[in-house]
Amino acid sequence: MSRVSRVPRSASADSGEVVRFEGVSRRFGAVQALRETHWSAASGSVTCVLGPNGAGKSTAVEIAAGLQRPDAGRAEVLGTAPWGAPAHHRARVGVMLQDGGLPQAARPVALLAHLARFYSSPWPLDELCQRLDITSFARTAVRRLSGGQRTRLALAAALVGRPDVLFLDEPTSGLDPHARRVAHRTVREVADSGTAVVLSTHAFEEAERLADRVVILAGGSVVAQGDLPTVRDGLTLEQRYFALTEEVGG
Repeated sequence: MSRVSRVPRSASADSGEVVRFEGVSRRFGAVQALRETHWSAASGSVTCVLGPNGAGKSTAVEIAAGLQRPDAGRAEVLGTAPWGAPAHHRARVGVMLQDGGLPQAARPVALLAHLARFYSSPWPLDELCQRLDITSFARTAVRRLSGGQRTRLALAAALVGRPDVLFLDEPTSGLDPHARRVAHRTVREVADSGTAVVLSTHAFEEAERLADRVVILAGGSVVAQGDLPTVRDGLTLEQRYFALTEEVGG
């Protein structure tokens, strides 16, 4: 097993956009999941990709994470196309998907310890497990975990390498209110430490709580984006969100 050395951030990555979509489109058969989307995310901030189910949020996150290729347009993460990126690039990116992708027979702490060995400066496991309350089910096989427990473990797995860019697809789905608050606090602290966090959600209140910037998707198109005051433009985010998605038919 090889350890991946962490590559220092460049000055441009520290100060500017580290995720960029330019005209990105993706189709699945008759379904146009994304339509010429343009948006970006910066270091040290939380960008919430907001929209109803089927808006294209998961597709956007999976393209940014290198799990899908767009049909058209250009996507870059840390200045590199994310699919087929070299190991030192992948070591700087953390990903948490809705299905988790966790091995069913694994036990949480053993799994995190295994993942930590791939990084030169991982998050201390005791601290990470305590923060996300994983110690309470540390020896339970993944297949026996509740939905909320799996979500917390998947978040820990995405964080263990201390990534420069963190992609989270519906990260608080299935969490109880206390666990959701812990997850929100952790995401905010990770962003404040300099990481670019891209978080998809269909809950406007989650975006209001966390986002420095929002990208609203409906029907695969970006219908609004910017910082919260800009997007609100005199309306609540809830009003703006539902008005825009209804206009597009989302």
